[in-house]
Amino acid sequence: MGALVQSNFGRRHQFTLAGVPVGKHIQDGLLWKNGEDPLAQDDGSLIVIIATDAPLLPHQLKRLAKRATIGMARTGSMGGNGSGDIFLAFSTANANAAHGDEKGISNIQALSNDHIDPLLSSSALATEEAIINAMVAAETMTGNENVNVLALPHEKVQEILREYNRANEV
Repeated sequence: MGALVQSNFGRRHQFTLAGVPVGKHIQDGLLWKNGEDPLAQDDGSLIVIIATDAPLLPHQLKRLAKRATIGMARTGSMGGNGSGDIFLAFSTANANAAHGDEKGISNIQALSNDHIDPLLSSSALATEEAIINAMVAAETMTGNENVNVLALPHEKVQEILREYNRANEV
């Protein structure tokens, strides 16, 4: 299971990493003077492509793609009315199914629905990880109308995660 994302969505104050509300603690470089506008419409987009080599049927792949929303939510975003979120899934299994035999018949393998739960979970987790990877790899940029968006401050994120881990040690 793998996920590839084009990530341009969410609000900083919502950003969650490993269950920690990291975005609430990073105030540097906000576009609004008193923190982010909680009522601002999320108008970005998230495109997720999920790939697997598990032998899945089209309706099962559709279910897999829908689980990307769970991965998105685990990073703190809920999407918005103006966001253009697209989720797709494909399988590399049954590669020769389109050819068939001399009668045009193909034999394919498919995982039964009773055994798909681990793949559904994996889809959500792979999406979450791909989004986090995109956030960590992102660089400071200047966009439309010279709006400057700062990269995620890695040292600050590590400090926040350490503080939460210390607070939760038993």
